[in-house]
Amino acid sequence: MDGQKTFAVILSAGDEVMACLQAFAAETGLSAASLKAIGAFERAELAFLDWQTKEYSTIPVNEQVEVASLIGDIALGPDGQPALHLHAVLGRADGSALAGHLKSGVVRPTLEVILTESPAHLRKREDPESGLTLISLAASSGQGGRMSS
Repeated sequence: MDGQKTFAVILSAGDEVMACLQAFAAETGLSAASLKAIGAFERAELAFLDWQTKEYSTIPVNEQVEVASLIGDIALGPDGQPALHLHAVLGRADGSALAGHLKSGVVRPTLEVILTESPAHLRKREDPESGLTLISLAASSGQGGRMSS
């Protein structure tokens, strides 16, 4: 597709995924991208949004887990810097899974990340209803509302 680049970012044991991806986005000037990844973590921290309180509950993961699915996006935050929003499904040794918003993850032995840059610049704005910083299509495309297919 015109205007798209694909990057492979391979993380090694001991790398913290959020810090590494934040640094990569800043160094390459990524302002809009989607990502997917698989691999494993030696430990991680997930979070779940309590809609009533608008606070995140922390879900500590203090064990080796498979990263069965890691998906998300990179968009420019209100400060003009790349902001990551990632969700993970982590598989335990017994086959059960944990899922949520990824706050941190320490890689062991590897994490294979594929980033696809978008030609459109995604921007985040504070959403008054949730108090969260969310992608605003109006700010990104000049159009209001939500796009659907």
